Amino acid sequence: MRSTRGLSRAEVHERRSRGEMNTPPDDSGRSLWRILQANVFTLFTLIVGGCFGLLLALGYWQDALFGFFVIANIVIGVAQEFRAKVTLGRLAVLNAPLARVRRAEPGAEAAVHEVAVAEVALDDVLVLSAGDQVVADAVVLEASGLEVDESLLTGEAEPVGADAGREVLAGSTIVGGSGLARVIRVGPDSYANRITAEARRFSLVGSDLRDSVARIIRWISIALLPIGAIVVNGQMQAAGGWAAAIESGAWRDAAVAATASIIAMVPQGLVLMTSVALAVGAVRLARQEVLVQELAAVEGLARVDMLCLDKTGTLTEGALVLDAVEEAPGLPADETGRDAALAWFAADRDANATARALGDRFPDTAAAVAPAEVPFSSVPFSSLRKWSAGQLDTGTWVLGAPDIVLGGAVDDDTPGAVATLRRCRALAESGLRTLVLARSEEPLTTSAGGGPDEHGVIAPAEAALPRGLAPIAVLTFRERVRGDAHETLGYFREQGVGIRVISGDDPRTVAAVAREAGVEQVVAGFDARELPEDEDALDAVMAREHVFGRVTPEQKKAMVLSLQRLGYTVAMTGDGVNDALALKHADMGIAMGSGAPATRAVARIVLLDGRFSRLPRIVGEGRRVIANVERLAKLFLSKTVYAILFAVTFGALLWPFPFLPRQLSIVDGLTIGLPAIVLALLPNARLYRPGFLRRAARFCVPAGLIVGAAVIGVVAYAYAGLGLPAAEVQALTVITLTLSALWVLVILARPFTRFTLPVVIAAYLGLGVVLSIPLATDFLQLRLPELEVIGVAVGVSAVASLVLEIVHRVMRR
Repeated sequence: MRSTRGLSRAEVHERRSRGEMNTPPDDSGRSLWRILQANVFTLFTLIVGGCFGLLLALGYWQDALFGFFVIANIVIGVAQEFRAKVTLGRLAVLNAPLARVRRAEPGAEAAVHEVAVAEVALDDVLVLSAGDQVVADAVVLEASGLEVDESLLTGEAEPVGADAGREVLAGSTIVGGSGLARVIRVGPDSYANRITAEARRFSLVGSDLRDSVARIIRWISIALLPIGAIVVNGQMQAAGGWAAAIESGAWRDAAVAATASIIAMVPQGLVLMTSVALAVGAVRLARQEVLVQELAAVEGLARVDMLCLDKTGTLTEGALVLDAVEEAPGLPADETGRDAALAWFAADRDANATARALGDRFPDTAAAVAPAEVPFSSVPFSSLRKWSAGQLDTGTWVLGAPDIVLGGAVDDDTPGAVATLRRCRALAESGLRTLVLARSEEPLTTSAGGGPDEHGVIAPAEAALPRGLAPIAVLTFRERVRGDAHETLGYFREQGVGIRVISGDDPRTVAAVAREAGVEQVVAGFDARELPEDEDALDAVMAREHVFGRVTPEQKKAMVLSLQRLGYTVAMTGDGVNDALALKHADMGIAMGSGAPATRAVARIVLLDGRFSRLPRIVGEGRRVIANVERLAKLFLSKTVYAILFAVTFGALLWPFPFLPRQLSIVDGLTIGLPAIVLALLPNARLYRPGFLRRAARFCVPAGLIVGAAVIGVVAYAYAGLGLPAAEVQALTVITLTLSALWVLVILARPFTRFTLPVVIAAYLGLGVVLSIPLATDFLQLRLPELEVIGVAVGVSAVASLVLEIVHRVMRR
């Protein structure tokens, strides 16, 4: 066995030079440069940004107002993701900020030093005691009742013994005893980091909104090439032909007109307002201790119809509580001696987690144990032997696993022993953890017949159960289910969301916790060791069963993928490293803030305070965003439809485009931009329904065609019938387009509320204000024609509004 003296300073320096230090991998997401790349180099920014740059290069800054949308969209996306990265980075890489190691210089005594986790070197000797977190994979050199909780790694909530020679893994916690362990793997080579390597690969969360908007942009981008060619040619021909336009410099005005036509087709405001709606949702959730690591995750949970839950740390608080204390069957009660013994076990400083749970029931009696009842000798709990003991004035008391403690009593036909074991097994079948308290008149001895050491302690490895043990009481323990679990699961059940509980713990225990938390259709847990590897067979099991135990990290991932094959949108919650892969592959990964760092890093949403009841609020926020963005999409895409109609019609007829970019910016501000800010933030609890893009298209295509036809009709009348100059024609088209498009807003803003009605009224009044202020009309280069001609524009707009209303009502039926 290796020396327990530890490394010298020179040996640590040598390992640092070889890169054998416990430097953790960076799990906090994309770098700032990659965040910038993802938000800047998109098809949307290339199209709109290119037009913005062209107008600036030509000196038409007044017509480049739409550049605000490009900049704002980039800033919002970068700021939100970088904020999540910084917040996550502040979470400790490991819960323990420091590690204790033994180090010694040649010729000197070994001493314990506290060092940063990243300063732990390969072959360092870790000093472990109760409450410590293991910071690197290590092998135990010495152990005194050492117990390790590996639930973050395996999902198994029951602590395990760690004797000399056993490996303890990074991320596990020491819950009892003490010991020394030599580091055998550090940094990326540790077990926790190896199983989460796949989980750390960056990927975007699935987003119906983002995918639909991206599809719209892609379609428009494909159409821009032929339509753009028509527009450019039409504007150059309207300026006198290509040669004349280039020679006279009129190509500059033609370029501005073509840019106005192209920009009008791109729903840049939709991209911005979608980002705004998601960002506002993220801010609202942040106030509720919910960290959204990617904007699109706000809408994600609203689409989920299958929720997979880890048990330990998610449904439960990760701590045991005493469920009941029963008298052993068929034996007279001895509550006084029993309670004093249990109080001593609870107060023992070497007590394990199960025994410490007794303190909630016996806090006062623990302090009242008489001096005469201080034990003559004791045996600390050992996971290997599964019992502990104390010799008091009232006898020798043993607390431990029923089969082991009462094994000899059954052989000796001790009264009540068989009945007690039968009762313990029945309770265990229901998912409860059981211990038995027994008493003997015989003293504690070693297996060799010796006695305790000078401190009255017998090492567990040497201890022997006293003869004549009689069962006194049966103790049952259960995991503490989160207080909000039942209500939260009830909410999801009412919403039609399926529930699957997936845990690495015993299936019976998982089933008991699931029943207590309110999961329906739970008879018994399914042992994942029996899961088939064939995908079709696995899908059948996942469709049938609801609670699973003994699940490995790889199986959790396979189960999530199986549910996705069955057509579900899957959310996975968890806190342990063993959950990381499943969270990564789920449609929506949700981590507890107190969980493993790797799990928090790959999750889309982190519940910083670990409160399970935050999930319904996330669903509500997602529904609000989805419903409002769908309404916004109808508003913006109606504009895209009539903009395409304008481009094709005026380009094909070789007519001058009847708008300047700045004029379209004002129209957009009145009919879409300013109202959209209110519409994006309205309360909206409508259930998510697939088919967002199809519903938007059914509304916006006829709406856009009606508005476009009204404007084209007015332009034809102004040019062909009246022969008006360009400035007056532009004034008429601004009036017609604004009034017609505002009725689209009226339809989408209904039913009117104290928020939406003032917005609609203000939009109509805004047009009058713009047209009545000389400074505004000069900036927009508008010249109002005679009142009779303006009346034509108003009349055509009224007819268009009436047709819009009729078509909307017919389609709604």
